[in-house]
Amino acid sequence: MSLETFLQALFLGLLEGLTEFIPVSSTGHILLAGHFLGFENEGKIFEVLIQLGAILAVLSVYTAKLLQIAKELPTSARARRFVAGILVAFLPAAFAGVLLHEFIKTVLFETPALICTTLIIGGVILLIVDRLPLQPKYTDVMDYPLPLCLGIGLCQCLALIPGVSRSGSTIVGSLLIGTDKRSAAEFTFFLAMPTMAGAFVYDLYQNRDIVTTDGLMVVAVGFVSAFFMAVIVVRWLLDYVSKHGFALFAWWRIIVGSLGFVGLALLG
Repeated sequence: MSLETFLQALFLGLLEGLTEFIPVSSTGHILLAGHFLGFENEGKIFEVLIQLGAILAVLSVYTAKLLQIAKELPTSARARRFVAGILVAFLPAAFAGVLLHEFIKTVLFETPALICTTLIIGGVILLIVDRLPLQPKYTDVMDYPLPLCLGIGLCQCLALIPGVSRSGSTIVGSLLIGTDKRSAAEFTFFLAMPTMAGAFVYDLYQNRDIVTTDGLMVVAVGFVSAFFMAVIVVRWLLDYVSKHGFALFAWWRIIVGSLGFVGLALLG
């Protein structure tokens, strides 16, 4: 692994950790950054496999809560409903991801203009939803009913399009069907664990024949940097959105998408 590749992997890992749990599309950012940096990896496995670092970041922050839920499962209907809700929300994107995997990796991932477009459109939608006078019915993820979880899971399917954002689609969907901003962001943390773990395992299996030792070293650099950055973001995000909403991230998306179009026009 060359120094240039190491620095690119380090930067992209930090970018993954920074953007995975905020509604700006980590995959869109990494694909655009990789395009302009000239970062190449066969099968686009780097962009998917480094997400494991972000998964472990959530696990490290929520270890106590997850252990408490596991402890209460045999005796608490509330804990069982929460786990069932996460699984129900996970399944739609899991099935759609398997069915569309080849198309996503070979067409959508290779279309920077599409990513710029979805970043901008998603930013406008986030601005509109953030300003709506919504009255939340649910403020605790432990109390989300299964139909609401299914609705969030269907919204997550939109994130199979790079630039849409997994957290963005689930947060917007959650807000529109009755949750508050803080619990919507927290639910997307928990939903990320099976979703991203599933994507990691499936993508690694699909690309098992092209994974090399050098390629895994590059992934490892991105994985570690993504983990540490994601820990910081997860600890900070809930308090931020509770006080300030999502306008910052909406404008972030619009600016990055616009700059992406400028870059494509100038550099190709």
